[in-house]
Amino acid sequence: MTKSIITPVTVDDYRYLAEKRLPRFLFDYIDGGSNDETTLAANRADFRKFCLKQQVMRDVSHVDTTTSLCGQSASMPLALAPVGMAGMMAKRGEVQAARSAEEIGIPFTTSIVGICSLEEVSAASNQAFWFQLYMLRDRDIVLSLLERAHKAGCETLVFTVDLAVAGMRHRDFRNGMLGEGIKSRLAKLSQIILRPHWAMDVGIAGKPHAIGNLTDMIEEPVGLDAFKDFIDSQFDPTVTWKDIQWLRSVWNGKLIIKGLLETDDARQAVDAGADGVIVSNHGGRQLDGVASSISKLPAVTAAVGNDIEVYMDGGVRNGIDVLKAIALGANGVLIGRPWIWAIAAQQQAGLTALLNTFQKEMAVGMALMGVNRIDDLHPDLIE
Repeated sequence: MTKSIITPVTVDDYRYLAEKRLPRFLFDYIDGGSNDETTLAANRADFRKFCLKQQVMRDVSHVDTTTSLCGQSASMPLALAPVGMAGMMAKRGEVQAARSAEEIGIPFTTSIVGICSLEEVSAASNQAFWFQLYMLRDRDIVLSLLERAHKAGCETLVFTVDLAVAGMRHRDFRNGMLGEGIKSRLAKLSQIILRPHWAMDVGIAGKPHAIGNLTDMIEEPVGLDAFKDFIDSQFDPTVTWKDIQWLRSVWNGKLIIKGLLETDDARQAVDAGADGVIVSNHGGRQLDGVASSISKLPAVTAAVGNDIEVYMDGGVRNGIDVLKAIALGANGVLIGRPWIWAIAAQQQAGLTALLNTFQKEMAVGMALMGVNRIDDLHPDLIE
């Protein structure tokens, strides 16, 4: 039976529409995980293991979802996670997401490997954005990016630590996203031909297709493959906590370490001077077979929650999931795939509608749990 969606509402609705619009290699780049994708599946499934407590006969006439995320006022405890090449999923995708986040009143995190540059994102929004960075071999490039981020108004750096090497993402090889030669190019071309709306809107009108933050660092870049080769050459598997201490010494804004699962690593982040950590397995895209983010969250919050802010990502698909994470001790959550599916399906308007749904789900959920404020959520409300 063919699925018919008149008005998309849920994340799954937007995912369905995005699959219909994107070339297969781009959809799978967002949708897929590493190896057998067991961690990808666990991220979602494990939310179902936690049940909220329903409390009745409370005065819930003043439900308020507002909070503060890393010193920034937010309409709800949710931020948009960094997603590489978002501008290939929708025309100038990072710009659309930044504008939607400003409209709703939540942080947007732009990726070092986004299509739109820091400066383009900054010009599109009056709200301070977060910037996600990896440690590159060339520390002068890191310093240059930090300076640009500061000048662009970025106050929060999200530093990803779980990508010393790239995970084995089999879908990307299977459909030609990765790999070299004529076979890969023909595979992508054939998939683009089947998506003429994307080809016109993003493929042509959405140019330039470059990694905006790295354009000045590559001599005569030709296509995204040149940027991929440069990025691959810059991954630094020698990075240790000493490098994070150096990063802390040269970055004066807020510093969030993304990609931790274990309490020992979280404590190391505290010792290195981080302002926050994100409990994350990279959306199931790195080491397959590790635990889900939500299952690791309680131990990390117990270990460091009083010293720094704790966030999580991976598997969050609705406002109820957000409430579960907050009740388990998180200060906030980040979503990646959901916002990409929304802008791929229906541009900025789709993402704004989805974020409004998230907020409404949180507000209704809180009322039915008998609480009025985000700070009223605590582990005793989880079974």
